[in-house]
Amino acid sequence: MFSIIIPTYNEACRIAATIKSAQSVSATHETEIIVVDGGSSDDTVLIAEQCGATVVKSNRKGRATQMNAGAAMAKHEILCFVHADSALPNGFGARIALAKSKGAKSGCFRLRFDHPHWFLKANAWLTRFDVNAVRFGDQSLFARKDVFNASGGYREDLLMMEDQEIIHRLKQLGKFEVMDDYVVTSARKYIDNGIYRMQFVFYRLWTMYYLGYSQEHMLAVYRRLVRQHNL
Repeated sequence: MFSIIIPTYNEACRIAATIKSAQSVSATHETEIIVVDGGSSDDTVLIAEQCGATVVKSNRKGRATQMNAGAAMAKHEILCFVHADSALPNGFGARIALAKSKGAKSGCFRLRFDHPHWFLKANAWLTRFDVNAVRFGDQSLFARKDVFNASGGYREDLLMMEDQEIIHRLKQLGKFEVMDDYVVTSARKYIDNGIYRMQFVFYRLWTMYYLGYSQEHMLAVYRRLVRQHNL
């Protein structure tokens, strides 16, 4: 039984496709889809409701806060966190159920971009390895609800890198599995900002995070360098 949690902010152009990919599991598993909106000014909420999702309006904008809000109201045993511009693979419910039956307490899929550029393919290829440095929220993290709660959930003081941070704590609570299938995510930031330039920005932010820079400083760098951002 799955609770699929999708944080949104101005995702009207993508949210219907994401919800549709999540609904594919409903034929074989009991499922609820929870969209937690951070104050969108477009039609994200309306479209999500029309697609059959349960929509919650978060008191605060921020992916960590929104995902925690979704997890708090989730009623099912397995939580699956999906970015609003990503599509889950067909049969993802069976994949997660199999991983759980083999002892996995949490995990994620590999990553694939919706653009054929060789550099993006190379980046995505690295996500097959169980290395925290190449774990990203686009890979659709899943966790047993009791394990997620025991971890303390996402750190709401983190404005970015919240996915990488929680994985360290989840791995301390049991087996983490990188499953042999792919979440397809949008390459829009790369296209809007230049593929190599965008990757440089991500590397810079990743380095700043591990060197201990403040979230406010990292966010200022992100907003200065990234076009079409939604943070």
